[in-house]
Amino acid sequence: MAQVTREILVNTLEQIALLLELKGENPFKTRAYRNGAEIVQNFDGDIVSLAAQNELKLIKGIGDALQQKLFELASTGTLRYFEDLRSEFPASLFELFELQGLGPKKIKALYDNLGIDSIHSLKEACAGTEITKLSGFGSKTVSKILSTIENREKFAERFRLGEVAPLAETLLERLKNHPKVSRAAIAGSYRRSKETLHDLDFLVASSEPVELTAFFTSFDEVHEIIVQGETKASIRLNNGLQCDLRAVSNEHYPFALQYFTGSKEHNVALRSIALKQGLSLNEYDFTGEVQLPEVREESDIYQALGLEWVAPELRENRGEIEAAQRAELPRLVELDHLRGTFHNHTTASDGSHTLEEMAAAAIDHGLQYLGIADHSQSSVQANGLSEVRLREQIEKIRQYNQEAQDFRLFAGSEVDILKNGELDFEDELLAQLDYCVASVHNAFGLPEKEMTQRIIRAMENEHVTMLGHLTGRLLLKRDPYDLNIEKIIDCAAETRTVIELNCNPWRLDMDWRWWHRARDRNVLTSINPDAHKTEQLQFLAYGVRLARKGWLRREDVLNTMKLSEIQSWLALPKHQR
Repeated sequence: MAQVTREILVNTLEQIALLLELKGENPFKTRAYRNGAEIVQNFDGDIVSLAAQNELKLIKGIGDALQQKLFELASTGTLRYFEDLRSEFPASLFELFELQGLGPKKIKALYDNLGIDSIHSLKEACAGTEITKLSGFGSKTVSKILSTIENREKFAERFRLGEVAPLAETLLERLKNHPKVSRAAIAGSYRRSKETLHDLDFLVASSEPVELTAFFTSFDEVHEIIVQGETKASIRLNNGLQCDLRAVSNEHYPFALQYFTGSKEHNVALRSIALKQGLSLNEYDFTGEVQLPEVREESDIYQALGLEWVAPELRENRGEIEAAQRAELPRLVELDHLRGTFHNHTTASDGSHTLEEMAAAAIDHGLQYLGIADHSQSSVQANGLSEVRLREQIEKIRQYNQEAQDFRLFAGSEVDILKNGELDFEDELLAQLDYCVASVHNAFGLPEKEMTQRIIRAMENEHVTMLGHLTGRLLLKRDPYDLNIEKIIDCAAETRTVIELNCNPWRLDMDWRWWHRARDRNVLTSINPDAHKTEQLQFLAYGVRLARKGWLRREDVLNTMKLSEIQSWLALPKHQR
């Protein structure tokens, strides 16, 4: 039986509510499951264990029927009622829930009236006229649906970095542990820390390449063997991800690692420099009429060309070659430089763990401080805190800090930036906080000028410490809203506003391509996981990878400050920071 988590309980209840809506069931019954999901999400304690032991009777809002279903799910890993509900509909119908902007009511209308039960049939319907006769499906809505489908198709064979990383590292470790492997790495866009990937490129040094390609294609995760040769193999995993392996000699390994890491543009620039020195550089070695340099490590290739070694994250031909020639490459931030982080949620809003549990997890990660930034009152969908509840949380954090040793919680809030640029709480309340994260959570469709001015107005507030997930993008799902990022960066520099690097793998926002400009304007970032559960503090590792890709140094990252330093910094008026 797979381990049942709080998230599984919540998702199952929410999906039951969706299915009941599709069936047109009594709305009170539907609401009971949705309320149950919210109660499970926000319960302060180990609700999975309580459910497995059938001890939910005293929890307000969970009736007898819901108790029994949660008991069955938590104790067996499955729920017959849920499986029976799902079986009443075509499996392809559930694809429609993945489309942004299509809720249960619209999906029900499409299914009941036009028999639309898949993305394919929806796309065909949008090309005709019948769909526009349905209430709520005007030409503008249909256009948005087609755009959403187009985005989904465009990203169909791409994967998010955070989605791939755990499995990628598992497979790499497996290769490293093979007795015939002397060196191994993942090259390609993964090594360069691109936010989305098409495939994984594994490289090994071995004197027995045939044995390695056979080993690689025998992994349990393999769905399909695309090709298997003496030194190369390609497989497709069960999740659809393609993985390629190249086995080379130990002598050729540094050259292959450099070449297959890329990018193509970076490699072209390197080969051009080599040619000017009478050398030819390829994936196997240096050749030429001149004295050939000795190469044992990848860094030796760069040294032979008169360059500093370029960190893989920077290899996009965006100025790194020229900086390496001048010996002016930045000393990039590293994960162990982080001392704390901001923008984290608890069960007070839509998080899965309590304030105390989040603090304990931060301490386990070796952090000195943790910022709590639950949602504000306008984010009703995320159980946003009212003014009263926020004041209570501030007091709770102060009480925690009185007893804590060598660790501190900071009281913050992820405050909604309203459509007109005003904030969701009054200045008097914001002044009671240690810091404030200001974020956009609605009205994504504003024109660029209005959206830009909306965020600028928020930054001009003296209580706004940092901006959260700047562009609102969800990688491979939702495009960023229209925004003039240059103006935002310039305003951040003028108002001394931090721009967070939201390192939730779905976001990785602000995009890495803008961080060099922000750094040059002395705009600080805070690498924030936007953690809604304790294990999501691990997202910090992705944030550091993307910060490095954006040329950021330790001094460019706010949360590399020690506890005493960050306390002093937060105590300063905004314009003096």
